[in-house]
Amino acid sequence: MNEYALEVALLGRDDSLPAQLNRVVVAGACGAGKSTVATAIAAELGFPCVELDSLYHGPGWVPRPSFERDVADLAESERWVTEWQYQSARPVLAARADLLVFLDLPRWLAVARVVGRTLKRMLLRTELWDGCREPPLHRLFTDRDHIIRWAWRNYPEHEPRVRDILKHQPTLPVVWLKTRRDVDTWLAGLAGQPI
Repeated sequence: MNEYALEVALLGRDDSLPAQLNRVVVAGACGAGKSTVATAIAAELGFPCVELDSLYHGPGWVPRPSFERDVADLAESERWVTEWQYQSARPVLAARADLLVFLDLPRWLAVARVVGRTLKRMLLRTELWDGCREPPLHRLFTDRDHIIRWAWRNYPEHEPRVRDILKHQPTLPVVWLKTRRDVDTWLAGLAGQPI
């Protein structure tokens, strides 16, 4: 992170936010807390929060054909908070964002959260998006892309993505949070920010 300190607007947990803040993306690995943090930011700022999974997943986990158009419409709207995920959505959202919050939490923590929430959703048969539910646990052993296996395998991809956006959009302020304490401190400080 330090190699970019002079080139881009890296912010820590105690730094002030940009003066003009209307659109926020929250990046991080699966299980890092993107949706939770996005919801907290939106509530504090009074902005709409849009969960990208709800735009992406149709019945039976089939991707919605309208996803890219829905993301473009979201990006063009005046104020929003959302997660920075899905390959086709990331550049569209980053181009319009005023702030990127990167939850760079340890792999063990992120994957442990995925395991916990997946088991809870399975046991409670929680409906997620458009009638979708977590598949049976035995699929963990038979499906290479089961969410738990996918979360472990794809964890290393997130920091390089953020570093890449730092190179290509050096004026985009990035809040880089590495611990749960960083996240809690930053969210607590959000209440005192002039927006």
